[in-house]
Amino acid sequence: MLETKIISKSEVLYAGGDDGDTSPATKVFQDFQINEEDVGRGGGGLIRSWVDSMRACSPSHLKPFNKQSSWIKEHPSALNMFEEILHESEGKQIVMFLDYDGTLSPIVDDPDRAFMSNKMRNTVRKLAMCFPTVIVSGRSREKVYSFVKLTELYYAGSHGMDIKGPEQNSKYKKKWSDLAHLVRSVLKNYPKLMLTQGRKVLEIRPIIKWDKGKALEFLLESLGYENCTHVFPIYIGDDRTDEDAFKILRDKRQGLGILVSKYAKETNASYSLQEPDEASCLTLYT
Repeated sequence: MLETKIISKSEVLYAGGDDGDTSPATKVFQDFQINEEDVGRGGGGLIRSWVDSMRACSPSHLKPFNKQSSWIKEHPSALNMFEEILHESEGKQIVMFLDYDGTLSPIVDDPDRAFMSNKMRNTVRKLAMCFPTVIVSGRSREKVYSFVKLTELYYAGSHGMDIKGPEQNSKYKKKWSDLAHLVRSVLKNYPKLMLTQGRKVLEIRPIIKWDKGKALEFLLESLGYENCTHVFPIYIGDDRTDEDAFKILRDKRQGLGILVSKYAKETNASYSLQEPDEASCLTLYT
């Protein structure tokens, strides 16, 4: 896993939209390129130029009514507060948690047509080379994967009840019984999880109340970041079901939550973005 010092003081955030989308944010994203050479030498300066582009495409102001203005003061734009977020995350390992609908894809009338564009998919693949990236969705894991089609990511479907990590070539490929034995031995330390087994399938399920907040905690622990002061989780979402994850981060005073909403609403998120287009631009990394 790459350490933050490899990506020098940079933060990246993510964008989505259908092919053919000509919105300003999508144009900025499509014009932005991350190549292997940039990643290899740390990408210094690359992100700052991207943030300037994102700010240029962002709406310059909100509708001037008191409730909205007051809410924005409490939950400032993540784009406008980029330097502060950069400072908070300095020297820490970023772990990204992203909702799918409205964050990695556009909001559409037909949920079966909430597609990512190929350009967005290619960029997410390159981003996953830099830091752990998790998609957390209320959709089934299989459905989200059918949209994203990237094996490099972590997928947490059904509000985090169904979790799968990046696919890798494994020495257990031809030793199924050894793999099953290893999984069972690990689960002895997790009494609140149960294992079901099918044909060449091992499925781990919680036997307790579960939500996106608990999924966030479980994934951080699985990645080796339990009670770690050098990790900086960032969770971006637009739905009330994301509030459980926002609350975890706020209560622990660790990392931050970013709510995607153009309207004032009660939230545990620290920052906000006005539009899905902004959310699809933003995925932080230092």
